[in-house]
This record gives sequence, structure tokens and C-alpha cells, in this order.
Amino acid sequence: MAVAAAGRGGEVRFLGEIDTTDAASAKLVAKLAAKHGRLHFCYEAGPTGYGLYRLTKSLGHDCDVVAPSLIPKKAGNHVKTNRRDAMELARLLRADELTAIWVPDEHHESMWDLSRARETAVDDRKRKRQQISSQLLRLGLHYPRKTTWGKAHRNWLAAQKMPSRVQRIVFEEALGAERQAQDRCDRLEQAIRDALPAWSLAPLVEALQALRGVRLVSAVTIAAEFGDLGLVPSERSTGDHVKRGGITKAGNRRARRILVEAAWAYQHPPRVARDKLAAVEAAPEAVRAIAWKAQTRLSARFRALSKRG
Repeated sequence: MAVAAAGRGGEVRFLGEIDTTDAASAKLVAKLAAKHGRLHFCYEAGPTGYGLYRLTKSLGHDCDVVAPSLIPKKAGNHVKTNRRDAMELARLLRADELTAIWVPDEHHESMWDLSRARETAVDDRKRKRQQISSQLLRLGLHYPRKTTWGKAHRNWLAAQKMPSRVQRIVFEEALGAERQAQDRCDRLEQAIRDALPAWSLAPLVEALQALRGVRLVSAVTIAAEFGDLGLVPSERSTGDHVKRGGITKAGNRRARRILVEAAWAYQHPPRVARDKLAAVEAAPEAVRAIAWKAQTRLSARFRALSKRG
């Protein structure tokens, strides 16, 4: 804990460390408030979550949760300690040089956790499937069709014969693990559907699904993760010379990944797929008009860029 006194030349001093309990935090806040009056706190976003933010706000003081990747750092400073970090945060907060992140309410945070749990389950399922594919490839067993993990592919997997009993055991164990991973994904997706109606952003999720390439899970992820997505191009310019590079990739990687995946849907001519029709019709008329306008514009933009190479 460090404190920066008011004023540009005010003293910045280190106070020490405290326990990570509400009681210890509340005691320190009361002690500082008795001496300084109104206070403004900040701490870095990380695995500790938003409990300290909510406690501080409930005690009547301002608090910012700051983005670690956007904290200004001095070139050549290679010494990092808790003491230095605390004093530098206090100094930068006083100078208004910190970028605060948006803090969700508790229900929004629970939807956030749910969408991230589903993403973790999908990653686990991907690894299980890769393990099965690698074993089949090593044994020279090739699926003759393109689309995998549908009903036809699963029937083909069940019909495969392994060279030995031991390899059959390994194969069956891998198939069982993949089925469990798929069941986990299905349960979490259903949990998202069940929790959605009580969420304040449910209308936004419904509207987002009118866009091409965005379905339920994508819409929930975008709504839960929105913020600074780092989709702007990087730039290194001087004088009349302007040079722009790839996207910065700063900020939320989950929302950025979902948006990039959805963008690929616009390489095709504008249309509304049959299985997408219900989601589009559920959106308000104004949203449907925006979604169709976006689809025609982005599809034309893709063709124009393709022609230019």
C-alpha cells in the first residue's frame, strides 16, 4: 500500500502490506479517511477480482481497477518490487495517467464466468479430439469425408479395428474422454441459455445474433467481454511517413477472437441462412436493418480487397 498526497509535488510514501481480508482493508480505509478525508484508490486488474473494488465503493470512496498492459513504464527500469509498484501506481493515479477497466456487476460477472467456463470446456474437447486424430493418423486410418465429429464420423470411429488389444483400450479411453468433454460443453451451453433471460444484457445478446457469423455463445461472449479489444491497427509514423501494421491485440483476447471468427462469415455473398432465420426475426426491425446493411457492405468490402490482392 502506498499513498500519494494531493498536489503535483505531494509526498509519495509506502505504507507497508496488509492482509487480503475485508476486515483489514476496511480498517485501513477508515484510518486513511480519518486523516485525509475523501480518498481515491486503485489496483491492478488480475486474479484477485473485484471484491476490493466493491468494498471500497461501499465505504464511499472512489476506486479504479487499472489495466496492467496500459500502465506507463519507464524504459530501462528493470527493478520490480511490490513497494515500487505501489508507489508508482499512486503517483500515476494522481497524475491521471492510468486507464481504468470497466467493472461488471455481480450478475454480469457470473455470466462472464459461465462463458469462460464454456470456452475452457471447448478447448479441452479440442485437445481430446486431436489426441484421437493423432492416434488414427499414426495407424494409417483416414476418414474418407471432410466433415468430422458428426454422426457419420462417430459411426466410422466405432467401426475401426485396432492392431492390438492394448491400442483398442487406449482408443476407447480417448473416445470416452471426448464424449465426456462434449457432454460438458452441452451442459454449459444449456446453463448459458437458462441464465440468459435474467441478465440485464439479454436484449443486446438477442440483437447481436441478428449479425451474420454471431450465434448464441458468440453473442454472450461479446456482451460479457466487451471493452478495449485491440482491433485497431498498430502505427509507427513520423513526419509525412505513415506506416500501419497488424492489429494491436491489446485488451480482451476472447472477445477479439470471437469477432475475428465472425468476420470470416462476410466473405460469402449476402444472405440469411435457414437456421439463422429465427434469430434474425426475433431481433427488432431497426437491428435487422443494421445487420443486413452491415452484411452487404462487408461482403462487398471483402470482394474489393480480394480483387486488390
